[in-house]
Amino acid sequence: MSAINNDWMEAIGREFQLPYYRELYQFVKSEYGRYLIYPNADDIFNAFHFTPLSQVKVVILGQDPYHNDGQAHGLCFSVKPEVEIPPSLVNIYKELQDDMGCYIPDNGYLEQWAKQGVLLLNTVLTVRAHQANSHQGKGWEQFTNAVIQAVNTQDRPIVFLLWGRPAQKKKAMLSNQKHLILEAPHPSPLSAYRGFFGSKPFSKANEFLIKNGIEPINWQIENK
Repeated sequence: MSAINNDWMEAIGREFQLPYYRELYQFVKSEYGRYLIYPNADDIFNAFHFTPLSQVKVVILGQDPYHNDGQAHGLCFSVKPEVEIPPSLVNIYKELQDDMGCYIPDNGYLEQWAKQGVLLLNTVLTVRAHQANSHQGKGWEQFTNAVIQAVNTQDRPIVFLLWGRPAQKKKAMLSNQKHLILEAPHPSPLSAYRGFFGSKPFSKANEFLIKNGIEPINWQIENK
């Protein structure tokens, strides 16, 4: 795992010293030695590398990483440019087109969002290939809860996009009145038609940022 070396360390660095994290580290290290694990070990903390805490404007919470070959690279919902766009992200792009008029790009690489201050955080950061949820309950949830708490305590307005029940369970942790919480069903094909489509999360987020004097997000992912 490549170390986090920006301002996140001041906020969450103590987690790395706690007993649960030592156990998690040993578990993950063993898994990488025995199985094919996603993402690549050097990509586990990409959400933090790409989006320093001081720059977070919007948080999108995912669950565990994509588990098919070559998809996961440390940002929730995102895939590398050459990888086929997964169904949930297809639906995110459809809503983005309806909401903001963005064209649907030829790739699913969301680094542009991350570099503008969109924290693309999975609540579990690793997974065995082709075994969804295989690293749940091993300690990642405690670590990412600490991350969510660190964002919650920031003394500035931040938008949280909580899509689906697992993400919405984190709402109880979000006590800061400065923040905006937007909830909707998950964008997966199983649930997007229950209210994700038409929820307009991207324009609502930008309206909130602009109202608070913060540069809005350019949500358009460019063609490669």
